[in-house]
Amino acid sequence: MLTSGDNRYHETHAPGQTGVSWRGTLAWAGIIGPVGFTTLVILQGFLQPDYSHVRMPISALAAWPTGWIQILNFCVVAVMTILFAVGLHGGVQRTPWGTAGFSLLVMGGVGLVLAGVFPWKMVNGVPTETPGHVVGAITSFAASGLGLVVFSQRMRADPRWRDLSTYTMFTGIAVLALFVTVGFFAIDDGAPLHPWAGLIQRVLCTVWFICLIVLALRLRKTL
Repeated sequence: MLTSGDNRYHETHAPGQTGVSWRGTLAWAGIIGPVGFTTLVILQGFLQPDYSHVRMPISALAAWPTGWIQILNFCVVAVMTILFAVGLHGGVQRTPWGTAGFSLLVMGGVGLVLAGVFPWKMVNGVPTETPGHVVGAITSFAASGLGLVVFSQRMRADPRWRDLSTYTMFTGIAVLALFVTVGFFAIDDGAPLHPWAGLIQRVLCTVWFICLIVLALRLRKTL
């Protein structure tokens, strides 16, 4: 039986309204962003023989002469992340949790912008992070992880998204856990997991990006 709230929801999202088409377009951002970002990271690894995908974080790519590619990569995936968050916000039933989760997901995109604006630099031949980039990284991973956890509660209230709510929540928790692992145990010289900092960060990004793609595919399916 539908409640009055359910009726309002279906009226707001009735087929044929213009919102359906723009949500479908924004859903593609959740696919193009992660796939394009990953492709360019792999390509840059070939362009820079001294770079190691296992030892070095993705951000270190910006320190090489072709670093403009990674800077652009951050900015593009940032825009795609924010656009997808807007589409997701419009495609899932509104709840008190909704605005908070959406805001955090957008903040994650803003963190990616900061990562591009304040790239790593080459200092005495060593790729080195900058303070602004550290702020961007913390903002991006922390806000995105928390955003997925909070947004999953909103998904739980929507019958079309309920089956993905637990997966989304655990993805957010995994992103946060892996981010803490990289930040405290891998990124700094002398850290116990430093030789595998790049690998651990790539696992983080893989977990995060796969979730975005899964949610994007569901968003298109629900139009």
